[in-house]
Amino acid sequence: MSVNQLIFRNLKKNLKNYYLYVFALIFSVALYFAFVTLQYDPAMNETKDSIKGAAAIRAASILLVAIVSIFLLYANNIFIKRRSKEIGLFQLIGMTKSKIFNILTAENFILYFGSLVIGTFIGFSVSRLILMILFKITGIDAVASLNFSSQALIQTVVVFCAIYLFIMLMNYVFIKRQSILSLFRVVSSTEGKVKKMSVFEIIIGIIGLISIVSGYYVSSKLFGGDFTTMTELFGAMIFILGSVIIGTYLFYKGSVSFIFNLIRKKKDGYLNINQVLSLSSIMFRMKSNALLLTIITTVSALAIGLLSLSYISYYSAEKMAKNNVAGDFSFIDTENAAQFKKELATNDIPFNENKIDVIQVNANLKEILDINLEELMFDPKAMPIPVISDKAVKNIDVSEGDTIFTGYNDLLQKFMKLKDSGNIEMKGQNEAIPLKYLGLKKDFVVSSYFTNGGEPIAIVDETVFERLKKDVNPAIQKESSIFIGITLKDEANLEKANDIFKKMNVNDDNIFSSRLEISNSQKKTMGLIMFIVGFLGLTFLVTSGCILYFKQMGEGEEEKPNYTILRKLGFTQGDLLKGIQAKQVFNFGIPLVIGLFHSYFAVQSGWFLFGTEVWTPMIIVMVIYTGLYSIFGILSVLYYKKVIKEAL
Repeated sequence: MSVNQLIFRNLKKNLKNYYLYVFALIFSVALYFAFVTLQYDPAMNETKDSIKGAAAIRAASILLVAIVSIFLLYANNIFIKRRSKEIGLFQLIGMTKSKIFNILTAENFILYFGSLVIGTFIGFSVSRLILMILFKITGIDAVASLNFSSQALIQTVVVFCAIYLFIMLMNYVFIKRQSILSLFRVVSSTEGKVKKMSVFEIIIGIIGLISIVSGYYVSSKLFGGDFTTMTELFGAMIFILGSVIIGTYLFYKGSVSFIFNLIRKKKDGYLNINQVLSLSSIMFRMKSNALLLTIITTVSALAIGLLSLSYISYYSAEKMAKNNVAGDFSFIDTENAAQFKKELATNDIPFNENKIDVIQVNANLKEILDINLEELMFDPKAMPIPVISDKAVKNIDVSEGDTIFTGYNDLLQKFMKLKDSGNIEMKGQNEAIPLKYLGLKKDFVVSSYFTNGGEPIAIVDETVFERLKKDVNPAIQKESSIFIGITLKDEANLEKANDIFKKMNVNDDNIFSSRLEISNSQKKTMGLIMFIVGFLGLTFLVTSGCILYFKQMGEGEEEKPNYTILRKLGFTQGDLLKGIQAKQVFNFGIPLVIGLFHSYFAVQSGWFLFGTEVWTPMIIVMVIYTGLYSIFGILSVLYYKKVIKEAL
């Protein structure tokens, strides 16, 4: 057999066994080339003024290179070790290490650059689709066309050639360092199994569980008022990050074995075939892969968490815009409002107008605030808040001695939580009026100009409002004391009215606001972030899923003699497959579940910083991620099915 025949036979064999690696390589190249093409696409100029699209894509492409590089180097490390016996046989028949390296280099060259060509073609083909998705998510009105960029091609070739050189360097070092004898023991030495748990491992397992739970507990208290200074908040965040990551490593290193060992002892060592194939294998193998699984779990949690938070902000854009504007359009001066109303009338757009007088008063809120503001350098006895009359709000009637708060921002509620009832005092320049606080409503009735972005608005009786209005303190009043809200009678006219609003050249969104404009602006920003995080998360999901799949391929080959024995003892293919299915549920399910828990507590600790809705966006992201991740578990089961079938 010639060297060329040997190369092509090995190539055919490797392609058959590692087709998922080839798929992941093609997928990575395609996605990278598509991203870089977006970076040089003229249509991205449409985003420069608002979201710096090309710069964001450039940063994402760098992260993409990092993810792909780590995956390819790690996957190659797995494959070169799997082929150690083959390399040892080549040496036994007289081949030099340089000759063997040349054969592997030729094989990798054909496989790698063949995938590079295919991936580049696919990336170019789907670049227009990806651009259309970006424009759809961000709401940009631009034409997405198919453009080939020579700069993108050169950048892609340079990056993946550099990765290829690192892979070859890794192979060269591996072959040079190994003796013939050691090549036949590489797999067994790297995948060694532990037969019995020590007391130290049990302690590690318990510490791992305690670390994760303590990190979750502190995370749930992060923005609940337990940490009142920046130093305390920063310290708590460092503790959460450290305890969760270290706890995750110790969980894989000892906790999994500890829990499964308890299950085995509970059964007095009598395990059925399903438990032998699942529990016994998992409890020893996860220990050797603890670092890898910790990285996969942590990055998965990061991807799910960031995507959930960006989707929360995107999903909440309309609600937050409504809270900021309190109408379709808002103004704080009659001149601009009159001009806008005139334009609406000229264009036959019917609307309703709502005028509200707003004053600022110092209030003593010490009795109803569930936090010690003095520690935060605030005076709870003289907090400026906006006040309006109950006549300005529909369906609200407040008696003379009472007050209701409304429109309190979710973020501020986390730091300065209000009690359900209590006594407060509103102070004018010369008079202080005691009032009974009756609770908080969620409606936002004036624009954020009067509330400083999220303070509550106090609603009082008309007579009390007039007393406070006559006794206002000029030092704390806003420049304007009138809110003018414009609400269209027909929602279908909103875009047309918004175009009229934009032609007025209004620059200060806090003074003159359009609900649609604020919503679109937030969707552009968070849509781009969601787009980038989504594709980076998808790349990591594919690469990490492939790595776990490759691990299962190796384990399947090692355990093939055991399946042969079990088949000879009378166990059917179905009996073994049930145990394998349970094993894959643990192999893929444990990192997934731990990652979902990490991301859940991360999102729950600070989702209110990003939007108003949490459950729907978070559940959608988690369900999609779980569904895609499960595909690799199913592929592993199918591979084991083939191994079991070939066992006899």
